[in-house]
Amino acid sequence: MNYLIKEMPKEERPRERLQTYGVDALANYELLALILQSGSKEESVIELSKRVLYRLDDLKELFKISYEELIQIRGIGPAKASILTACVELSKRIYQAEKESNPVITSPREAYLYLKDELESLEQEHFVCLYLDTKNRIIAKKVLFIGTLNQSLVHPREVFKHAVKYAAASIILSHNHPSGDSTPSKADLQVQQLLENGSKLMAIQITDHVIIGKDEYYSLREQRKHIEFK
Repeated sequence: MNYLIKEMPKEERPRERLQTYGVDALANYELLALILQSGSKEESVIELSKRVLYRLDDLKELFKISYEELIQIRGIGPAKASILTACVELSKRIYQAEKESNPVITSPREAYLYLKDELESLEQEHFVCLYLDTKNRIIAKKVLFIGTLNQSLVHPREVFKHAVKYAAASIILSHNHPSGDSTPSKADLQVQQLLENGSKLMAIQITDHVIIGKDEYYSLREQRKHIEFK
């Protein structure tokens, strides 16, 4: 017979603790226990939740774990895996909807925070352009290239045709480094120079190129005085 949350002492139940103290008072395993609802024959839902979280290297791994991976965890069957997958996907959509409400980007850090959750965990390099209006409000976001960044992959035509389409006043370039190190490579700087040349011809400003690593970023605008594009 499964151990249910309702069988726990009332003062220890996550739902009652939430109602009494507020959701902020709950630990991550308690929030997960509320979603999973029941444990297994061998362990309570609290212990199951702790074990699931312990298995993950980081809480953010929940954003990446698949249904197929979840059902491989002892105590997580198809029903629990489906519920957890749906909860994670819904949270992603809520977060994305909030981000996509045409935010204003006024600094490299704001660009980094806008893109980091989407890019930092990807296993391939993704080259993204943010197209801004005259008030630095995002008009559009486009993933233009996927793969190791170089001059043969990134073509100015693709970058600037969207700028013309959306009547953008400026562009913020960004790409991720799957290695986690945001330091620009020689190829990154060569691509930047190529696009800088195109920017002058098109009279559309490139305001920055933000490279996203693991919990860090590198802004070519902030570091510009230390860089020579060759």
